[in-house]
Amino acid sequence: MSRILIANRGEIAVRILRACAQHGHTSVAVYADQDADAMHARLADEAFALPGTTAGDTYLNIDAILSAAKAAGADAVHPGYGFLSENADFAAAVEGAGLIWIGPTADTITALGDKVTARQLAQKVGAPLAPGIDRPLENAAEVESFAAEAGLPIIIKAAHGGGGRGMKIVHELTEVAGAFESATREAVEAFGRPECFVEKFLERPRHVEVQIVGDGQGRVVAVGDRDCSAQRRNQKLIEEAPAPGLTDEQRERLHRSAEAICAEVDYRGAGTVEFLLAADGTMTFLEVNTRLQVEHPVTEVTSGVDLVAEQFRIAFGQGLSLESTPQPVGHAIELRINAEDPGRGFLPTPGRIDVLDVPGGLGVRWDSGVRAGDTVQPAFDSLFAKLIVHGPDRGQAIARTLTAAKELRVDGVATVLPCSLAILGDEAFTGLGEAGVAGIHTQWIESELLPRFETQERPAPVADVELQRMSIEIDGKLTTIGLPAGLLAALGSARGGNADQDRDGSSAGNGGAASASAGDVSAPVPGSLVDFLVDDGAEVAAGDEVAVLSAMKMETRVEAPVAGTLRQVAAIGDAVSVGQTIARVE
Repeated sequence: MSRILIANRGEIAVRILRACAQHGHTSVAVYADQDADAMHARLADEAFALPGTTAGDTYLNIDAILSAAKAAGADAVHPGYGFLSENADFAAAVEGAGLIWIGPTADTITALGDKVTARQLAQKVGAPLAPGIDRPLENAAEVESFAAEAGLPIIIKAAHGGGGRGMKIVHELTEVAGAFESATREAVEAFGRPECFVEKFLERPRHVEVQIVGDGQGRVVAVGDRDCSAQRRNQKLIEEAPAPGLTDEQRERLHRSAEAICAEVDYRGAGTVEFLLAADGTMTFLEVNTRLQVEHPVTEVTSGVDLVAEQFRIAFGQGLSLESTPQPVGHAIELRINAEDPGRGFLPTPGRIDVLDVPGGLGVRWDSGVRAGDTVQPAFDSLFAKLIVHGPDRGQAIARTLTAAKELRVDGVATVLPCSLAILGDEAFTGLGEAGVAGIHTQWIESELLPRFETQERPAPVADVELQRMSIEIDGKLTTIGLPAGLLAALGSARGGNADQDRDGSSAGNGGAASASAGDVSAPVPGSLVDFLVDDGAEVAAGDEVAVLSAMKMETRVEAPVAGTLRQVAAIGDAVSVGQTIARVE
C-alpha cells in the first residue's frame, strides 16, 4: 500500500482517490481555503491545507504541495490534469524529494510539453505535419511574414500550453498583432511561459487524438482513439471513442505515429497525442499532452483499461498490462458539464449549485467534483462534472446520452447542457463520418450553433472565502485551526444586514449593478482586469471591444454598451466582481 498525494482538486481528484481506494492505496488530498469542504477533501483518506485562495498560492505552489506531501508521509504524487500536471520543474522536485512521480519524467515533459520540440520529433518519425515555424516567435512581425508566405488562416499557440489556452486563430493580417499579444498574455498567465509559435491552420478540421501508455523503457501502446471536435474557445465540450468515420489506413497511421513520437522519448505513463483531420483527408500532428486527459473515461469504457490503475502500475514498476492496442467494444460519449452560459457566449457563471439530480441507467457513468450545495469557484476552472455514456454502437450511445442529459438537472448555475443537447440532436454530429455529411469541426459550435441559445439566469455572486487561522491548545498540544472569516465575524458581533447582504456583500442577485447607468462598462464575470484595449479618453462605438478580463483561466473581452468617450475607472490588475463598473462611456 502506498500513500498517494493528489495535487489537484475537483472531479479529477475524486476520480483518482476512488482509484486509490479500489487498488489499496491511501489517498491524500490538498485543498485551497475555499475548497476546505469540497468533495475531494471530504472523500479522501486524509486532507491537508494549502493556505490561500488563488491557484498561484495553492494548487500551483510547488513548495506548498511538497510541504503537504512531507507532512502526510506520502510515497507518491499524482498531478491529475491541469495545474502542475505538465510542469517539468514540479516533476523534478517531486522526485528530488524522494517521492514517486506518477507521470512522465521531467525530461519527457520538457521535450513534449514544448510544442516546438514536439513538432521536431513528429517530423523525425514521419508523422503528418502542417507547415509552421519550429521555434519560439520573437515578435508579431514574424507572424505576419509567415502568414504572407503560407497564407491565411494561421494559428498562434503557446509553446508550453494546453487546454485551448494561449491559442489564437487569425483570419486577417490586421488581427496578427492583437492575437500575438493575447496568446502571449494567456500563455504567461496559464503556464508561466510567454513563448509562442505559429503554424498553418486547417480550415474546418476535426480534432482526433490517440491515447497511449508507455513503460518508460521505449515500449508504447496506443490504447485507442477519440474524436473531440465539439469545441468552444478551442476547449472541448463533447468527446467520443472510437473516433467515427476513420478509414483503417487513417487509424493505423494515427496509432503508429503516436506510438513512435512517444517512444522517441521513452515515454512513461499515460499521455495523449493530438491530431487535426481536414475534410479532404489531410492530417497534421497537433501536440502531446503529457498527462491524463479530461476525456480519458470514453477510452476506458470502450477499451476496458483503467487508465489511472495503469498509471499506478507503471509508476510502481509493474510495467504495462497491455501487449497491443485492444479492440474497442461499443461506443462512448462524454459531456463536459461546465458552469458557462452558451447564451452569453459561454461566459463563466460560478456560483452555488442548489439542485443536482444525477441521471442513471444502462451504460451511464457520472464523474463529479461537486454535490448539491457546493459552489463552483470563480478562481478555478468552470468544469465541475462529466457525464459518460456507453452503448453497443454510436447510434445507441447517442440515444442513451440524450436520455441521460435530459434527466440531468442543475439549478443555481448556468451550464453548457443546452449546447450539448443541441449538438447531440444535430445531423452534423449524428452523421459525423458518414458519406455526404459535412460533419462538425472545431469551429462549428461558434460558427453554427451559438446564435441559437437563449441566456440563462445569472447566479448570485460567489462570496469571498477566507479562512482565518489561529493557534489553539488541544490536550496540551498547540495546533492551528482555520475558520471562515464570516463565521468569526458573526460570532464576534451581532452585525446588521439581511441574509443576502451577508452572503455576497450586495443586494440580492444584482452583483452590485442595480444603479448602473447606460454608459457603464460592467464586468460580465468575476476575475481580474488584464488590459484596456483603448486609451482613456478615446472615442468608441457601441460594440467595440474595450477591455480584457481573465476569468476561470480564460480571457473574456468586454464591449462598450454605447458610443462616446471612454473613461477608465478600474486599473489594470484589479480584481473585479460581476457587474462592477470598470469604465464609463460618456
